[in-house]
Amino acid sequence: MKLILLGAPGAGKGTQAEILCKELGIPTISTGNILRAAVKNGTPTGLKAKAFMDAGELVPDEVIIGIIHERLAEPDCAQGYILDGVPRTIAQAEAMEKAGIVFDAVVSIEISDETIMNRMSGRRVCEKCGASYHVAAVPPKQEGICDNCGGNLVQRKDDAPETVRSRLEVYHKETEPLKEFYAKRGLLKTVENRSTVAETTQGILQALGR
Repeated sequence: MKLILLGAPGAGKGTQAEILCKELGIPTISTGNILRAAVKNGTPTGLKAKAFMDAGELVPDEVIIGIIHERLAEPDCAQGYILDGVPRTIAQAEAMEKAGIVFDAVVSIEISDETIMNRMSGRRVCEKCGASYHVAAVPPKQEGICDNCGGNLVQRKDDAPETVRSRLEVYHKETEPLKEFYAKRGLLKTVENRSTVAETTQGILQALGR
């Protein structure tokens, strides 16, 4: 099962990807994580990305797609994968098609901007391992402390209300058109956000025929 998870920032893609990864027995490929890993490991594409990052520039699509291609060629992706955080634009989606990266389904988590605003203000992330929590929906066992590694939980700058608003604008303008792009290819499955994480997971699995 080769999947893309789509949805606005704060729609719960990361949380759902973690759960689906266990349910379906396939790895989650987070663009941010593999980009950092490629840079750290000094892979040829990672070195290219580092040059742009060091210059304070955005990493171009072809380099991002190259890094994804490298990662998807690893043995743990042989049975499938879940892509989280890419493609973000039609141009990236077209570049992935050209690179021969194919999918079985594209799941779009549908959620209102208002719900996202409320949700993001409660989001906390571990400084050490990057695990994600929410003060109301997915609280840690001990307030302010990560269950996984004991690191401090902090609010990211991009979870501040004014940042969330501008990220939503970018999503509606650049990423939302992907729904139509994949609908034309018969791959799109829309799942309404439910009141709990477990119910949303159930909706996704049903949409995938599981």
